[in-house]
Order: sequence, then C-alpha cells, then structure tokens
Amino acid sequence: MRLIFRHRTNRGNNSRDLHRVEEGVKAALMAPRSVTLPTRANSRAVIWLVGLTCLPEILFTLIEASPFGGGNLRGTALMLGAFWNGLLNGWEPIYVLQRETMFITYAFLHGGLLHLVGNMVAVLALGGIAVARIGERGFLLLYALTAIGGAGGFALLSSSESPMVGASGAVFGLIGAWKFWEWQLRQHLGSSMRPLWRSLLGLALLNVILWVALSGLLAWEAHLGGFLAGVIFAAIVTPTMRYRV
Repeated sequence: MRLIFRHRTNRGNNSRDLHRVEEGVKAALMAPRSVTLPTRANSRAVIWLVGLTCLPEILFTLIEASPFGGGNLRGTALMLGAFWNGLLNGWEPIYVLQRETMFITYAFLHGGLLHLVGNMVAVLALGGIAVARIGERGFLLLYALTAIGGAGGFALLSSSESPMVGASGAVFGLIGAWKFWEWQLRQHLGSSMRPLWRSLLGLALLNVILWVALSGLLAWEAHLGGFLAGVIFAAIVTPTMRYRV
C-alpha cells in the first residue's frame, strides 16, 4: 500500500510539473517578440532644444557662405566652447569657469551641417520616448547629465588634445535610457532579450565602423560615457515600470 501511495504521489507531482512546463511554454509563445515604447511626438522641450543646438551651426554656415566673410567665428567658438582635455591638465582657461562650462557647451557646437543633422535627427527620434516616460523636465535633465557624462568619458578615456564637439554624448545618453526602458518592458512582459542584445551589439559595431571610416576621429569615449550615464539615470529615476516622472 505504501508503494502504491508513493507511486500515485509521484504521478501527481509529475502532472503538476508538466502543467507548469505547459504554462511556461504558453507564456513564452504569448509574450510579444517586438516591443515598442510609447513616445510623445513634437514635444516643445525637444523642439526648442534642437532649435537652440542648430542655431550656432546655422550662423557659422551662413556667415562663412556670405561674401563679407566674418572672420574666424567658428574657430573662436571652438576655443571658447569646445571640450579641451588640456584644460584639465594644466592649460590656462580663457575665461573664468571655462573648465566647468565646457562639459555642457561642447554639445551645442558641431563639426559641420552633416554632423549636426545626424545628431538632431536622433534627438528628435529619441526625445519623444524620454518625454513620454519622464516628462519634459526629466528629458532636459537627462540630456544635460548625459552630455556631462559624455564629456566625462572623453576626459577619462581619451588623451587627445584636439577639441571635442557635438551632441553625440547626449544622444547616446538617450539611447542608454531607451535601452534600459526596453529591457525593463521586456522583463515585465516576459519577452525575449535577444533583440535587445542584438541591437546593442549593432550599436557597438556601428561605432567601430564609424571610427575606422573617420580615421579615428570619432569620440567613442563620449559615446560610451553618455550611454552609461543614460542607463544609470534611467535605473535611478525609473527603477520599475510603474515609475513616471
């Protein structure tokens, strides 16, 4: 009798285990493979930030194309607003607090229209995702902190004495926050993480390709610093799906 009782108990356990496996398979099949985060298009904060960032490059381009010239306005702007590693290593600043303000001002200067357009298209695409999750003020704070993070990454990892400009540190900060939120949503829905890891691998390969194509002139250090700052910001400010700012 004891043997029969044990046998029945094992059969019961096996059926429950089989039921759990079936439920797990159903959940895996029902989980969405493609995950789309909500976005808020045409946010005022994003539009104004893009317009403000475009203004210097538009002025430089118009002045350089005019028959009257305008001196070396671009060069002056680079001296005053670009990120210079040398200023952290003994160079004398041109004005008070230049060492500090360059962690932000560099993000409003670009190396030409193509550089500017590429970054601003990314800001317009990603800014709405950030606004939908953390609001306009949260977006602006994220943008500023990841721009600083990008400059910090460049300062720590690069020994270049050339000026560093561009909003790509902040752009990669937006990407970092976006990918954290995607990971969060996939985990919540039980979706596969493979598309996320593939996208991150593609992002890394893109940086390698651009670095080679630009003969080493890509500030990948700023990209990495901005990306990590974006992930950290999102993890602190929105630690779970229910958090909204």
